[in-house]
Amino acid sequence: MRCAVVTAERATRNADDDGHARGAEAARRAVRGDEGAPGGRPPGGVPLPRPLLRSAVELYLDLHAHPELSGHEHRTAGRLAARLAEHGCTVTRSVGGGHGLVGVLRNGPGPTVLLRTELDALPVTEATGLPYASTVPGAMHACGHDLHIAAVTGAVELLAATRDAWRGTVLVVGQPEEETLRGARSLLEGGRLYERFGVPDAVLAQHAAPLPAGTLAHAPGGGEPLMAGSVAAEAVLHGRGGHAATPHLNIDPVLIAAATVLRLRTVVAEETVPAEQAVLTVGSVRAGERGNITPDRAELSLTIRAFTNPALDRLAAAAERAVRAEAAAFDAPRAPAFTVIARSPALRPDPALTARVRRAHEALLGPGRVLDLAGSTATEDFPHFAAGGVPVAYWMLGTTGAGPWRAARAGGEPVPPNHAPGFAPDVRAALPVGITALAAAARQVLGPGPAGNRETAS
Repeated sequence: MRCAVVTAERATRNADDDGHARGAEAARRAVRGDEGAPGGRPPGGVPLPRPLLRSAVELYLDLHAHPELSGHEHRTAGRLAARLAEHGCTVTRSVGGGHGLVGVLRNGPGPTVLLRTELDALPVTEATGLPYASTVPGAMHACGHDLHIAAVTGAVELLAATRDAWRGTVLVVGQPEEETLRGARSLLEGGRLYERFGVPDAVLAQHAAPLPAGTLAHAPGGGEPLMAGSVAAEAVLHGRGGHAATPHLNIDPVLIAAATVLRLRTVVAEETVPAEQAVLTVGSVRAGERGNITPDRAELSLTIRAFTNPALDRLAAAAERAVRAEAAAFDAPRAPAFTVIARSPALRPDPALTARVRRAHEALLGPGRVLDLAGSTATEDFPHFAAGGVPVAYWMLGTTGAGPWRAARAGGEPVPPNHAPGFAPDVRAALPVGITALAAAARQVLGPGPAGNRETAS
């Protein structure tokens, strides 16, 4: 996930000088306070108990080494459920028919805040060289969901330990299948999330991003989209298989697929005005087994991203026309199948809630470490949690150590972004901030306790 940051120069000036934590023992030393921020103190923030940080880091390292792909998050859900139960949550598993779960931490009457974290990894082969790298061939936490889980467990532990400072209910949702854009709807619709556990007063989430570790980034005020909406689709192209030596007797679906991919890449230019941001990407082409055999079908997977529903509708219709037209031009024996498999609207954080959360983050870290973020064509299914007008807030959590960040700014190797084989968050700087950022944001929604007030950022 690449994020355009308005205040990149300020971010560079304020970033720490520590580099990546390159191994499990380095991360453990960091949370013990042997290096990096003394006593596990987030840059500019409040100190956290070392046992809490140690527990969160160990969970992160374990999850990173054992990623599970979308729809297969059984072990990951179990680890999250166990941690939430340890911190006093009542946990319900298999919400929505998959591996979704909900943890409930009650602390008297008051507002309800929902903290969302994702469970799934990506079909990416890790190339970080870290001692705790993925042990699962072809799977990697390349989007930071392992960091999100560790941060939310730390935030719940922190909130559970400070019950005298707040009142209300904390819901923690472990969401499967975020990467396929299916998980949120399965929880909300199939799992009847809000019917069973109550409609929250606010929903909060954060996401790892290749920004300086120790920083957070929010959308500027005004209600502009933070992320694009998306349509995910699959197309099946039919041909006539046969021997590769007799192409005149065959109809080659590989050739149809190649022409279709090139045609699809022109759709955005033809269907959108220059000022309208949109992206169409064909991420997968599958056809055939051997070079001497013409197959009888080819499959394409594509995503369309735009900031309005009409634009998504228009581009999806144009993409389907292009697929059907190329098949007809090759005289395919059967019309292609074009299927929309998932859809999510643009992410528009609630302006009032975002302003409150941002003030809490600035009080926690200092204004210089809370950045402005321009809209991105990355996409999420988190907007579904805003169903019925529920306010949502969403921010980015910087994960890049200052050494790699400054090297990239000076013209060196680019920082590996989300979804890249080299994506490697600086755990010792990012995780403490992720924990305290979630807890501070939750406190802006929860009621004050007898010994606390709403502005305490801890």
